[in-house]
Amino acid sequence: MDVSVIVVSWNVWGWLAPCLVSIRHALGRLEGEIIVVDNASTDGTPERVREAFPDVRLLVNPANRGFPAANNQGMAVAR
Repeated sequence: MDVSVIVVSWNVWGWLAPCLVSIRHALGRLEGEIIVVDNASTDGTPERVREAFPDVRLLVNPANRGFPAANNQGMAVAR
């Protein structure tokens, strides 16, 4: 694994989808993983990520843990 990209989200599907497409493009030939940590979005973000980006590792929190905790959560599972 060359790089792990962690994205923390909370009700930002409109920005998250283009972000994930951009990350895929930027990885180029690198072996990389994308981890999305969702902080209890109510806009359908987790379901949309599962449907549109099945290769993305998705962690869904039942409550908004905040940005630092969610980043740490993503780093804990990064390869």
